Amino acid sequence: MKRIALKIDVDTYPGARYGVPALSDQLLRQQADATFFFTLGPDYSGCENRQSPSRYYPFQSRLYGRYWPAPEIGKACAEVLRGVAAAGFETGVHGWNRVFWERKIGQDDVQWAENDLFRACARYAELFSNKPQAHAAPGWLTRRHTLRLTQRLGLSYASDSRGCHPYIPVIDGEIVACPQIPTTLPTLDEILAIEPGFTPEQAADRIVQLSLAIPGDHVVTLRAELEGVKFAGLAERMLSAWREAGCALVALRTLRADLDLALLPRHTVLFSNVPGRTGERMTQGPRFLYE
Repeated sequence: MKRIALKIDVDTYPGARYGVPALSDQLLRQQADATFFFTLGPDYSGCENRQSPSRYYPFQSRLYGRYWPAPEIGKACAEVLRGVAAAGFETGVHGWNRVFWERKIGQDDVQWAENDLFRACARYAELFSNKPQAHAAPGWLTRRHTLRLTQRLGLSYASDSRGCHPYIPVIDGEIVACPQIPTTLPTLDEILAIEPGFTPEQAADRIVQLSLAIPGDHVVTLRAELEGVKFAGLAERMLSAWREAGCALVALRTLRADLDLALLPRHTVLFSNVPGRTGERMTQGPRFLYE
């Protein structure tokens, strides 16, 4: 049975407050599992460039941190986030300050990146009374030192990259002993950018079509701000289509449970352009030392 692992990124206060409950309800109706990755610090969405997918965020998000005080998501939405875990869904860390992460990660500021991720993990432990087991870098933006952090923190896995199947990452010849479970398909906003004539419904249908046409399991990234708020209802449209096609809708932990790390292939990571998205993102490169 083909498995569709659902990765849900929660980037903003409105996404957490309104999008997370909406998506949780749809998942429960469809008897689908998923992994929610939470940004837990302040919502500074008003300070980011108006690029995909921020142009789809609610108007109020574009004011936070610039004209309005930035609400701290982990505090303001604590009960909503705990409710996700109480409903049985997997949870993980998306970071502390997503906007600053995306702006500063390319500067190779090791101390800043450590502080950001450690603060997020500490708030996660306060919320859920245990340590996070999974991390997903905002915007698939990471560097060698942040990959090392996934190993130092003893995470079960990370989902920081784009690719085609799980792997052990190798960067500049250094093996990082934390497996990557990459996003394998384009996101809704990427398809809308590539196909400007598409409606959101057509973009959602394209994701389903690609998942069924390309062999193997897939990881699909949804956003609480898009499929949960701006384009509410599209997630359930996709969930229904996958159900009708006989797919199993799972969390990333289900894929992780089947991995034998001793046999998992090692792949060099690259920083490449992703169609429909600006800037270079971490991607799965060729197999390391493989003939």
